[in-house]
Amino acid sequence: MNEVKKIDYADDGQFCSGHVACAGCAEALAMRVILNSVGQNAVGVVSPSCSAVILGGHPLSSARIPFLHGTLESAAASASGIKRALRAQGKDDTTVLCFAGDGGTYDIGLQALSSAAERNEDILYVCFDNEGYMNTGGQKSSSTPSGAVTGSTPLGKATQKKNLIEILAAHRIPYIATVSPSHLNDMAAKMDKAKAIRGTKVIIVLIPCLPGWGVADHAAVSTARLAVESGVFPLLEIEDGLRTRMHPEHKIRPIDAYLAQQKRYRHLSEADRAALQAEVDANWARLSAQAAL
Repeated sequence: MNEVKKIDYADDGQFCSGHVACAGCAEALAMRVILNSVGQNAVGVVSPSCSAVILGGHPLSSARIPFLHGTLESAAASASGIKRALRAQGKDDTTVLCFAGDGGTYDIGLQALSSAAERNEDILYVCFDNEGYMNTGGQKSSSTPSGAVTGSTPLGKATQKKNLIEILAAHRIPYIATVSPSHLNDMAAKMDKAKAIRGTKVIIVLIPCLPGWGVADHAAVSTARLAVESGVFPLLEIEDGLRTRMHPEHKIRPIDAYLAQQKRYRHLSEADRAALQAEVDANWARLSAQAAL
C-alpha cells in the first residue's frame, strides 16, 4: 500500500474565502498556498486575468496583502517600480509579488518580463498557466499546446507551446521553477526557496481550466497530476539559467489518461495522439539530459 503524503504548509489566513473563482478552480488552491508562503510582508501586482477576478478590488480583495491592479502588458514593469520605491524607503526585505496569466506572460507581457529579467529586478513573478485566454472566451495563447481546441483554433492548434522556460533561462536569472496544484508540498518548498533569493524569480503554475479545457468540476487537481506524471508538465528548477533539477518522480505513464480527461483533445486521431506522445517524450529526454549534466 502506497504511503499517503500529507500536505504540509502553514495556513496563516493570507487568502480569504468568498472569492469568485469557478467552483473547483485549482488556481484558487494554488493562490492560497502561494500567499501563505509569501507571508504578510509583501506587496502584489496583478494583471487583468482570472487572478484579478479572484482577488477582487479593494476593499473586497481575497488577499491579505495589498495588490495593485495593472495593465495586461506591464505587470513586471509595475512590480519593478514598486520594488525600487520600497528599496528607496529602506524596505528592501518586502517581497514584491506578481500574479499574471499566460496571456499576460507568454504573449502581451513578455517584453516587460524580459526587460525585468535582463535587469535582474528583485521580483517574484508567478504565472498561472491555463494555456489560453480563458477569461475572455477561451482563445489560444502561445502557451496553448499543439492539437488543443480553443475558441480561436476550432480544429486544434497547429503549432507547439512556446518554450518560455528556456527563453527565461537564456536571461540567466537566478531562479525558475514549475509547480502544480497536485503537488502542494513541492509548490510551498519552491516558493520558500524563491522568496529567499535576490533577483528575478519566475514560478510557472499549471492550472487546468475547467470550462476552457473541458474538465469536470472535481477533476482539476487530478488532471494536473496526470500532466505531471505523464511528463506533459515536468516539475523542475533552473538556477542561473544553467543548472536544471527535475522533480524526483519519474515520468511513469503515457499521455492517454491526461488527454482523455479533457474535451479539447477529443477530436484527436490515433496518429495525432502518437505525435503528441513523441513531442512529450522528446521534451522529457532533453530536460533529463540537461539535469544529468
